[in-house]
Amino acid sequence: MRLIKLLVLFISIQVSAQQGGMWIPSLLQGMNENDMESLGSKLSAKDIYDVNNSSLKDAIGHFNGGCTSEVISKQGLLLTNHHCGYGQIQSHSSLENDYLKDGFWAKNLKDELPNNGLYVEFIVRIEDVTAQVLEGVTKDMTAKEKQAKTDGNSNRIQSATKKEEWQNTKIKSFFKGNQYFLFVTERFNDIRLVGAPPTSIGKFGSDTDNWVWPRHTGDFSLFRIYADKNNRPAEYSENNKPYKPKHFLPISLDGISEGDFTLVFGFPGTTQEYLPAVAIKEITEQLNPSNIAIREAALKVIDAKMKESDVIRIQYASKQARIANAWKKWIGENQGIKKSNAIEKKKAEEAAFTEALKTKNLESEYGHILPELEKQYETFAPVDVKRSNFVEIFVRTNELMSMMFRLSQLEAAATKGDDVFNEAKAATQDRIKSTLKNFNTEVDKGVFEAIMPFYTKDVDVSIYNKTAFTNLERALSVLEGTPTEVVEKLNNDAAYAYAKPFIIDFYTTIEPDFQEKNNSINTLETAYMKALMEVVPSERYYPDANSTLRVTYGQVRGYAPRDAVYYNPVSYLDGVMEKYIPGDYEFDVPQKLQDLYTSKDYGRYADANGKLPVCFLGTNHTTGGNSGSPAIDAEGNLIGLNFDRVWEGTMSDMNYDPEICRNIMVDVRYILFIVDKYAGAERLIKEMKLVHPKK
Repeated sequence: MRLIKLLVLFISIQVSAQQGGMWIPSLLQGMNENDMESLGSKLSAKDIYDVNNSSLKDAIGHFNGGCTSEVISKQGLLLTNHHCGYGQIQSHSSLENDYLKDGFWAKNLKDELPNNGLYVEFIVRIEDVTAQVLEGVTKDMTAKEKQAKTDGNSNRIQSATKKEEWQNTKIKSFFKGNQYFLFVTERFNDIRLVGAPPTSIGKFGSDTDNWVWPRHTGDFSLFRIYADKNNRPAEYSENNKPYKPKHFLPISLDGISEGDFTLVFGFPGTTQEYLPAVAIKEITEQLNPSNIAIREAALKVIDAKMKESDVIRIQYASKQARIANAWKKWIGENQGIKKSNAIEKKKAEEAAFTEALKTKNLESEYGHILPELEKQYETFAPVDVKRSNFVEIFVRTNELMSMMFRLSQLEAAATKGDDVFNEAKAATQDRIKSTLKNFNTEVDKGVFEAIMPFYTKDVDVSIYNKTAFTNLERALSVLEGTPTEVVEKLNNDAAYAYAKPFIIDFYTTIEPDFQEKNNSINTLETAYMKALMEVVPSERYYPDANSTLRVTYGQVRGYAPRDAVYYNPVSYLDGVMEKYIPGDYEFDVPQKLQDLYTSKDYGRYADANGKLPVCFLGTNHTTGGNSGSPAIDAEGNLIGLNFDRVWEGTMSDMNYDPEICRNIMVDVRYILFIVDKYAGAERLIKEMKLVHPKK
């Protein structure tokens, strides 16, 4: 619970092992090692992260900037979620080769499919550069001045960093700007699709089961990293060879039991564990409900159209999944915050913090922070909601309006010279081609009609019959000519003329107002974070997720979501068949999987009772970005693949509660079963290292 994070130390409660936390892998020595050992780990900190020797971190890749992946063979075979590779699987699909519906399995290296723009990035090393980044920063600086100073310092640090010519650097802020770390990275750009189960396995349960336990989803896909002749990152080439990794994960065939140690290693995206109560209240009572309503309206249109047509199903599969994922997550997050009484508990923590300020005579320095945050959120909330509504409608859910938003940036570039304009035009052309490749005018028009009333009473559906931007040839013709000619044609387009006033209002009124208020709040929250660490220095703080490499450890555990109900931590193939609905897009089951179930032909992948495990639960603290993260056992072997959280625990981004927050993982034995017995891809099984650590 959040109470464990701060109040525990005020009332001197000790725990044997802290549950929750996304820890920096280079800083695990000491208490984190002790925690892991008490939970059953046999791994040392150096087994997990070592700069000079091969370690687990060398097998963990940031998959396309949004998910995690792991290397599982000495030939660069890469495992991630089906939903992480969904866009690539979709891009290779057609009515003739429907890899979404039928799955895909490359028979050999030559059949593995390249993916333009897809990359995987590894961490070479991590360094604390806080002192260097904050050099020259003073208390009397404005937020803008501080940012300019830290940016300048960061640029100088990166320029002076020793690295190989093919490596990159980046500096990230932690603890709301109170700490900074440098990351040296290697990015591989030749990533090829190797295998993917059909959607009926990889996305079994679809929206109905999303964020819900028990799950029965084989959410995995396989890719391969290719490198040049020197085993270094390279752009796609037929001459590239499978990458030889510094480390790859052996795979355990021994399975899991309740209480087993689990370590999830990956790139969690964003958490907000140190928000004040007033912020959580604003998010759950104002921001989330407005976003939920918009996405729900869009999904009703998209879902209905996808059921009517296989062409639309393929076109909108990835887009529908993206929209639905956050929609359902926000609903669960709100319910979890309410169920756990998180806001009231946070208020109690803040009261304890305020009392501690008095005890330590720090009221004059920090006593203003919480009252000021309360006041500022009152004026920030309506601006935050308005801005979020704009982003939902003009960027995320309606493709015509999203194109108009991008085109407004092109118009702005027309005033900055030919070079800037031509670069912007090329990027815009690529974006339009990508959008219109999987675009249906009637679907998008239906979405527009459903969601625009959430933003304005001026809803003009006729623009779809007048605009050039529902047809690729006509859209690209608008972008031909000089900057002046392009801008003139743009402003004569019906859709652009409709959207432009809203976009101008966003840039001139909404966004500046949001940034001003948000910057002020961020400054206060940075001070609050600093105050927490100063007032209670013995507390073990972990930084919020920020898409950097993290470790979270826990155990295989079930949970009790409500009175008289207990969920076991493992699901089985029997549950797939119990949910089976012939012909249903969410719960259909391929005939071959039915046959394997009937014959109980599970090979070596069944458990001791002869049942085939599908998914399991852990107490690991995960979030978006941990999709595709490996679940690793006490000895460093792969036992599962993280892909989701339970609905009651989606609040963990703001309020991790060890009683009900659970992450959901595909059991690696189910993955191996699908690859081997279902797909017959024995060549892939042979290149993996299968082990029996429990024997």
